[in-house]
Order: sequence, then structure tokens, then C-alpha cells
Amino acid sequence: MADNKFLPILSQNLLEILDDEEYYDVTIEVGIDPYVKIFRSHMVILNYRSPYLKRILSTNKKKNDGTLVHIKLPNISPEIFQIILKYIYGGKLSLEEFDASYVVKILVAASELNLQELIPYTQSFLINNQADWIEQNFIPMYQTSFESDSFLELQKFCTELISKQSEKIFNSPDFTSISERTL
Repeated sequence: MADNKFLPILSQNLLEILDDEEYYDVTIEVGIDPYVKIFRSHMVILNYRSPYLKRILSTNKKKNDGTLVHIKLPNISPEIFQIILKYIYGGKLSLEEFDASYVVKILVAASELNLQELIPYTQSFLINNQADWIEQNFIPMYQTSFESDSFLELQKFCTELISKQSEKIFNSPDFTSISERTL
């Protein structure tokens, strides 16, 4: 029988590695000027935790001459990436501490980084805890739900909202901003 009582200690140790200034071998440039931040990380952890980063690292192998691998992620804000990076290292993420718009940004970043276990968790959190917010921000949420094939749970929720509250949604001032392709 497996005993998971040591997992919190392991998680904490991995987060300490993230904060340690030594032994990193990857720098990750996140954001767009003037909001750019450089994060230090470890190839072995990124390689095993994110299929997207694994693919980038495999095409950008580190030479044994002491140079670092450098990755650019302009589509993710530094604030969101810091949350994601802590999740990658520590395996924990409490979405309750963030407002709904931040959770949506975490979802989109998780999709970009192909963090498959985080995507359904984040969608479920939004649907189960932020349904009113989704309804109030329906048009951008509907469009976001179609940005990735991984957002099927969110797409289904939004589609059901349309069928239940079609008049309210169709009369929304933002309704005309939905692209034909999304409809």
C-alpha cells in the first residue's frame, strides 16, 4: 500500500529548488516588452512536467559548455507564468485564491504549455465556482472556450447557457463581436 504522507515534503523541496539560485540550466523569458520577466528553471523538471516545454527543450538541447537554454514565451504574462511554474514544480494549485479572470488566464496558459491535468481541473473550477461570472462575461468566455480543443467542458457549458438563456445572450451588446466561425 502506497503511503502519500511524504508527498507534501517532496512538493515543498521541489518548490525550494525553484527558488534556489544555483543549478538552474534554463532561462525562460515571459511576456512582451515592457512587461518581461526572466525565470530560472531546471530542464529535467520542465521536461517531465510539460509536453510543450519538452518539445522545445528537445530542439534546443543544452551544450555541455555551461551555456543555458533560453526559452521565450511571449503569450503568457509573467504573473500567470509564475503561478504555472509553481504548479509545475510543486504539483499544487489552489484556484480559490484568484479571481475568475486570472483563472481563465491560467487555463489558457495551461493549454499553451500542454499541461493536460491542469486543463480539466481549471475548467471544472470555473464552471462549478464561477458560473455567474462566466454568464456575466459570456461573450469573451464563449470565444475563449473555442480557442483550444482542450476546452470541451467549457464549450459544452457555454453552449448549454445559450440554449437556456438565448434571448439574454442574443440581446447582449457584445453578441455581434462573436466571429462567424465561433458561432
